Amino acid sequence: MLNMTDIMETITMIQEEHLDIRTITMGISLLDCADTDIDKSCEKIYNKIYAKTKNLVAVGESIAKKYGIPIVNKRISVTPISMLVGISGGDPVKYAQVLDKVAKEVGVNFIGGFSALVQKGFAAGDRELIEAIPRALATTDFVCSSVNVGSTRAGINMDAVKLMGEKVRETAELTADNKCIGAAKLVVFCNAVEDNPFMAGAFHGVGEADCVLNIGVSGPGVVRSVLAKMDDKATMDEIAEAIKKTAFKITRMGQLVGAEAAEMLGVPFGIIDLSLAPTPAVGDSVAHILEEIGLEQCGAHGTTAALAMLNDAVKKGGVMASSAVGGLSGAFIPVTEDAGMIAAARSGALIIEKLEAMTAVCSVGLDMIVVPGDTTAETISAIIADEAAIGMVNSKTTAVRLIPAIGLPEDGELNFGGLLGSGPIMKLNPYSPSKMIKRGGRIPAPLQSLKN
Repeated sequence: MLNMTDIMETITMIQEEHLDIRTITMGISLLDCADTDIDKSCEKIYNKIYAKTKNLVAVGESIAKKYGIPIVNKRISVTPISMLVGISGGDPVKYAQVLDKVAKEVGVNFIGGFSALVQKGFAAGDRELIEAIPRALATTDFVCSSVNVGSTRAGINMDAVKLMGEKVRETAELTADNKCIGAAKLVVFCNAVEDNPFMAGAFHGVGEADCVLNIGVSGPGVVRSVLAKMDDKATMDEIAEAIKKTAFKITRMGQLVGAEAAEMLGVPFGIIDLSLAPTPAVGDSVAHILEEIGLEQCGAHGTTAALAMLNDAVKKGGVMASSAVGGLSGAFIPVTEDAGMIAAARSGALIIEKLEAMTAVCSVGLDMIVVPGDTTAETISAIIADEAAIGMVNSKTTAVRLIPAIGLPEDGELNFGGLLGSGPIMKLNPYSPSKMIKRGGRIPAPLQSLKN
């Protein structure tokens, strides 16, 4: 029987607490589109993606209307394109342009997978794709790119880390007349997962089925609302229990939407990523959850401990609600996309060193951080290396998405608008890591990689 209290609670979550399905993302394998002729490969890619996703947006809108639950984004992820480049050769930007074309025609928000996995070295097509990333992101609107430079099992490919620092900066420079937007569509990973539905890091892993539907749910506002109603004397374990129960309810809703959407589209249901994904909207912030727990402002001492508890409770509640929890699942802390993080960065309560510590206990890493426009490629590479080391040693996914604010003053702010939000330029340590980055080579895998 339907419980009227549960129904009314869900309605409140949607109408007043910003609960939504953040994304339905169709993952598509392009392995059968490989061809030694790049133009033929592009034609196959267009035909397959269009056939699989032509109804994706309509199905999302239909389910949103049926249940009254917002489905904010409809997205596509594909096989890492470097694998196709390795077979066809040619200019990888051609692949980016066909992905952009089909994304626009089917009406999705983003398409991810202009990607390479180089944690242990460069295979055929990898270096060519990475070199093409700045041009690809500067000449497309919806294409997102990611590169995995390390893993717990393989260590860190420092040659790739050096190269990615250069490409992040070059991408920002090529899109400087459009708020450096290219860099906001580029993520550098350690321990990247194959079933992530969130952009900009989504790609369809080689271990995945030919086509699946993955769901990303969100609900920072709901969690904050629950905590706001609790007594100030509630203990930390009582708060954790309340978060678990809330995450359970959010995940069950995502399970319902995902299963129905997959059935309507005729594809297997993949996973639910129950990450708390914030937005710049007031009341939809992970930082505000931490402040509700008892911090004067996010970034204060105690922030890392509060975030660790939040992340763990979200995962425990979600995994009990679905047997298909995957992706990243936890709490995102993208600075420009979170109203509380933006405020904390503006006030100076949140600095990049504190953010780095927080990434050791949450999903995913240094995300959507605006840095000075004169930041060197070597400094960007060193930040990537630091984050990769946290991921490698802790056997977790970490990532870096930095936006060098080309042409802006040091006290400036970059405003993307919409879901990407805005953020102040965050100060970086002025001392150079150049000598270390120029060494290249590999940082060997840690002892905990020997798990067999």
